Amino acid sequence: MTINTNQILSMTEVNQNFSKAVKVADKNGSAVIFKNNKPRYMIVDLNQEGFIELTDDEKIEIVAKRVLNKYKPAFVELAK
Repeated sequence: MTINTNQILSMTEVNQNFSKAVKVADKNGSAVIFKNNKPRYMIVDLNQEGFIELTDDEKIEIVAKRVLNKYKPAFVELAK
């Protein structure tokens, strides 16, 4: 993975000024956060063309699966 130096932020920098990280991601498509001098996290502008290409139905399916998994015990209890 090639990282543009304009996208690099330190963990301390992000903790102190998250809005700066968002501005970097808006400008460059993503921001890479370094922790202990190593790339560790990435903030991605999901509206950027081509980064994540999912249909609306696929997005709904992903969210529905998360909700069902999270609240499965409640749904099982209600089904009794």
